[in-house]
Order: sequence, then C-alpha cells, then structure tokens
Amino acid sequence: MKKFAAVIGYGGMGGWHTQHLLKSDVFELAGIYDIKKERCELAEKNGIHAYASREELLADPRIELVTVATPNDVHEEIVVAALKAGKNVISEKPVTLSLDSLERMIAVAESCGKLFTVHQNRRFDVDYLAMKQIHDSGEIGEVINLESRIHGSRGIPSDWRGEKEHGGGMLYDWGIHLIDQALMVLGWDVDTVNCRFDHITNEEVDDGFQLDIRLKSGKRAYIEVGTYNFIAMPRFYMRAKKGTALITDWREETQVVKCKYWHESDVIPVETAAGLTKTMAPRDEVTTDTYRVARPASDVHDYYRNMYAAIDGKATQLVTHEQMRIDLKVIMKAFESVESGMTVKF
Repeated sequence: MKKFAAVIGYGGMGGWHTQHLLKSDVFELAGIYDIKKERCELAEKNGIHAYASREELLADPRIELVTVATPNDVHEEIVVAALKAGKNVISEKPVTLSLDSLERMIAVAESCGKLFTVHQNRRFDVDYLAMKQIHDSGEIGEVINLESRIHGSRGIPSDWRGEKEHGGGMLYDWGIHLIDQALMVLGWDVDTVNCRFDHITNEEVDDGFQLDIRLKSGKRAYIEVGTYNFIAMPRFYMRAKKGTALITDWREETQVVKCKYWHESDVIPVETAAGLTKTMAPRDEVTTDTYRVARPASDVHDYYRNMYAAIDGKATQLVTHEQMRIDLKVIMKAFESVESGMTVKF
C-alpha cells in the first residue's frame, strides 16, 4: 500500500520531487506548500493540491513523509517543525549550513522517533556508479586518487544560489554531491582538506572551487566545480596501481587502460617537439588492455523506495546521519581552508 508524502517548496527541486512522487510506485503525493502564492497557484493549475499553510500540511494525518525543498537557510526550521508534527523528513542538500544546526535536527529526529535524512540523488548518477564499480571490483588494483569535475559556462543561477545569506555558492550546491560521491568511492576516513574559491562572476559566494581531500588510507580526491569553463575537463579520472579509468562526459562509457606487464624489454624513445623521451613513451597492446565499461543501470526513484522500506523498519535509510555529518564537515573545513589559505586537519 502506498504511503502519503508532501513537498514543502515548489521551486526547481520541489517541482522535480512532485513529478517523481506523482509517478511513484510507493508514495502518493498529498500536496505541496510554498510561501509564494503564485507557486501554490501553479501547483493547483498542474493538478496538484496546494495546502493553505505549512501548518495545514503538517496537520494532515495521512502524510508520513515530508520532503523539504526550500533555500538552504530555512531547512532547519522546517525540518524540526515537520519532525515534531510526527512526519519522517527528507531535506534537500546540503541539509543545512552548520554542523550545530545538523546536530539539532538529528537530536529532534531521534527524540521524535522519526527518520531524517538528506536527498543525495547523485548517488544514482551512472558516471559515479561506473567509477564505484571499477573501484570496488579491484580490476585495476588499489586506487591512488580520484578526480571529479563539473564544468559549466553560465555562472551561478540568478536566484538565491548567488546569495550568501541563503547558503548560496557552488560548494554548497554541487560540492556536497561530489564530496559525497568521492567518499562513497574512496572511504569516509577524511584526514585533511584544502580548498580554493573562484569569484569570477560573483563576489558574494564562490562560483567555483578546487578541493583536495586526503584520506587516512592515503587515497586522495580532487574535486573541482567551475561555472566559467567554456571547455570542460573530463568528468572523472581515476588512477590505480594497475591502470587508469576515465569518463570524459557523464553521457559516455568509462574508458579503462589496464597494465598487464610493467617492464618492457626494449622501450623505443619517441621524438617530441624539442627532443627524445623514453620516460613518456606510449604503451602498446602488448603491455596493456584497453576496453570500455558499459554505463550501469540506475533508477533514482530507488531513493524513495528505500525511504518507504525504512519507514516500515525493513531497511536502513540510504544516507545515514554519520555520512551527513562527514559530508557537511568537509564543507565546513573547506570554508576554513579558504579563510586561512592553509590545509586543515579534519
């Protein structure tokens, strides 16, 4: 039997959530609420019930799950109100703007005996899943480092995402996704963080960043988001002790070159623009295997299916409180690194 769900906030992601809930095989959309009257009117025009107030929505006894899709700075207030009203809650990323705020929300969830989690839909991206598959399989050996990039050329959207008071900036917006993906691949044992910001089209918040994460295991992640890149660099690049994996674009399959033999009896030097090099001589099919890995199957609505099962006590919520803490702490340490100009301990 389906459970009833509602969405607070009917903007871009709120609209995305409502569309998925309308087609859901586990939830039925009870309705939405937005503080902007015109958005409630739009929902009604689209055949979606709009509650007259947040209080009316939270008072509906049918609703078991509330998804919060509002600007970042008001997540805590809405989440706490929903939890205290007896609802299980999904918050849009980055969940909130400080670790203290996150701990307050977790404490309320635990005291109310309700589920509380963050929407990490990018765990269902097929490019990320391909990299995790290669890492976990061990087919190219122990991973040394992972590079993850998202590049665009249109700057920050002209809404609250460009305003500091609402938790704007690319570190909060895309960074939280890429951090979560990298740690899901490499592990959660963060040791140090170093970050630099771009301010090309926006001085108030970062419109791009370069983030280095070193794990206690010795593995490293480099994460980069740019909104003023007219030529994009590869989406993923992974180096391991027995090979390399590359995804040039999220729509492409993974390219893998696996080393079969390390030593060659006779490496022929190659001529470059201004001389010979033996060190950088290319590999051939004798010492390497080159192949592609098909894009994994993925269904983003499995996120909601997991929540359905978790509400019934038949599964653990996909994004745990501890993962939420670590993801957000990396964000906080990145801000600290930018302010100090130094690498900071986790």
